[in-house]
Order: sequence, then structure tokens, then C-alpha cells
Amino acid sequence: MLLKCELYSIFKASNSIPKTLVMKKTILIIAVLFISAASFAQVEPEMKLNKETNLIEATYFHASGEISQKGTFNLEKKLHGEWMSFNKKGETISVGSYANGVKTGKWLFWANDVLKEVEYNDNAIAAVTETKNTEGIVSRN
Repeated sequence: MLLKCELYSIFKASNSIPKTLVMKKTILIIAVLFISAASFAQVEPEMKLNKETNLIEATYFHASGEISQKGTFNLEKKLHGEWMSFNKKGETISVGSYANGVKTGKWLFWANDVLKEVEYNDNAIAAVTETKNTEGIVSRN
């Protein structure tokens, strides 16, 4: 609506303003809209085949461009190997492993000053341990 009103006012006033100035303003408005739209565009995930491991390495991104998740898929397109998730600040919020699409082993989840260790067995939670960071010793990296 704002663009329509702005363009209308530019064209309405075009009788008293030189046409080159009107054209420059119109191009400027369109350029600003294009740049705004491009800056909010969603970042596409990156995927590539690692020929040594025969796994597809995947990286997903937050809208800001920061990495959201990293991990690998097998050729059957199942999650396989280590996966890491990150918040918008780039801090690790979870780390764990998959075996042919099934969560396995110990997963770590960080939330504020709490670390949760979750043990998976056949994609089911087998045990949960929670540690509160009172000493500043829980590391995310």
C-alpha cells in the first residue's frame, strides 16, 4: 500500500517535476524493495557427497545465515553419523549420532545453564542425566 501511494504521489507530481527525476525516484524505490526482499531471503541448505565416506554432508542455515544444523545422510537418505544443532548466535545446542535414521548413543542438549545427557537405545530414551552449570565448566564446544 505504501509503495502504491508513493508511486501515485510521484506520478501525480510529475507535471511539476522533470520526468528524469521521477524515473530516478521510481528506480530507487524498486531497488530498495529488491534489496529488502533479498536480505530476507531464506538461505538454501548445502549438500555434497563425500566420496571417501560415501555420505552426504548437509548444512542447514538460519535465515540470518548462521549455521542451524550440520550432519550427514547415507545414500538411502537416512540420517547417519554425527549431527549438531546451533542457535542463532552460533552456539551448539545439541550433539548426537544417528545410525541409519535411528538415534543412538549419548546425545547432549544445552539449554541456558543446563546440560542434559540423553542415552538412546534403538531410537528410544534409555537414560537422562541433567547437570546444572554452577561452576562455569559445562562447555558447548
